[in-house]
Amino acid sequence: MDERDLAQRAARGDREAFGGLVKEHQAGVYNVAYRMLGETHEAEDATQETFLRAYRAISSLDSTRPAGPWLKKIAVNVCLNRLKHRGTLGLGDEIAVPAPDPGPEAQVLQQEQNRQIRAALMRLPPHYRAAIELRHFQELSYAEMAETLHRPLSDIKSDLFRARKMLAEILR
Repeated sequence: MDERDLAQRAARGDREAFGGLVKEHQAGVYNVAYRMLGETHEAEDATQETFLRAYRAISSLDSTRPAGPWLKKIAVNVCLNRLKHRGTLGLGDEIAVPAPDPGPEAQVLQQEQNRQIRAALMRLPPHYRAAIELRHFQELSYAEMAETLHRPLSDIKSDLFRARKMLAEILR
């Protein structure tokens, strides 16, 4: 069964179909939450909250469109709400994505670089972090970003420009 079938069945109240959507998109939603929040436990909680909200709002899902962007939009909003209420930005766990078959020295360098990038991202204000997440990790267009964040396109472009500039300054 493809994703559109799952989405249509889920919108009609089929819990198994919704479970299929969860299985298919759980990793992607978690990755969004982790990159936004920077902490494993918080990302797990945000992922769960995302799917709870999605379940409650499943009737608003346009079953002719992929469910992934809709779920990630919910995840970004959940994370922005959590960051707003949290008030502090913890550094949390680190992401280590080594190159294929790297040697020990290359692994250590890659881990250090990932740690620095993660720390720099966590220092950005939440709305700038969301812009980086959606554009560079989720590969959304500017228009999709504007729709996801409920902001004008010009603000999205400005936020992304400023976020990149801040990242560059932090990483210097």
